[in-house]
Amino acid sequence: MKETPDILCIGSVLWDVIGRSASHMRQGSDVPGHITRLPGGVALNIAMTFARFGLRPGLLSAVGRDREGNELTEACAQLGCETGYLYRSDDLPTDRYMAVEGANGLIAAIADAHTLERAGARILQPLRDGTLGSVEAPYSGPVALDGNLTETLLDEIARDPAFAAADLRIAPASPGKAERLMPFLRARRGVLYVNLEEAGLLCQTRFDSAPQAAARLVERGAARAIVTNGGDAACDATPEGIVAECPPEVLVTRVTGAGDTFMAAHIVAELGGAGRAEALDRALAAAATYVSGDIPS
Repeated sequence: MKETPDILCIGSVLWDVIGRSASHMRQGSDVPGHITRLPGGVALNIAMTFARFGLRPGLLSAVGRDREGNELTEACAQLGCETGYLYRSDDLPTDRYMAVEGANGLIAAIADAHTLERAGARILQPLRDGTLGSVEAPYSGPVALDGNLTETLLDEIARDPAFAAADLRIAPASPGKAERLMPFLRARRGVLYVNLEEAGLLCQTRFDSAPQAAARLVERGAARAIVTNGGDAACDATPEGIVAECPPEVLVTRVTGAGDTFMAAHIVAELGGAGRAEALDRALAAAATYVSGDIPS
């Protein structure tokens, strides 16, 4: 039986294959380390953080009916996520993401999210057929949306009456997909969660700081922009003003999933009634704890 979720997470749900080494790496490096396979994807990483905070997140994504898909769905349920709204494809394989991380950060990554892209609007059916909402009675809760969807589908969501009442929170998934969020600038919808590089791509320029980037995003149409910059100050900007906070200093042991943890912790803080400065501070603390390795992957 499906449970009514506290929040919806729409986007990539896949297997993360992560190779980590304690060595500094460069192109062509061949070093010892550890390789793990973990449930991942931006939407799922965000959902898992929600679950750790006691919420019941619902997943809207595409997962194959292959063995990997069955294992992934079971793992998601065990992690506290509602999987009953997933689109299960009979003819498409379960998506995967592969990354290599060294002591000097992320070296390279490849996202194989073609099943999610091919499934398209079919993953949104529960928000349109009355299961969770419809055009006549739109879903009015919080929605965490990631940029692994196609720009065409993201543009559709930005204008879709079925999302008119939702509290939209949007992340690009990676710098290479940042420009897919342009429809939300044009529509002046949602809260954008981006890093400094992604903000630069959306604005077609380079920035020196998060406050500078967030202010420009608002000028370009963002209803609200939250910009992070690694160990430097992060910023929350709206047309009414800017809030900036610095993250705690920690020893970084991993990076994959840090932005997703930040976004989820920020949303949880605001759902709990935190103000802008407090929410930003709590999200930065959660991300710092994650990258230090104190929270399990």
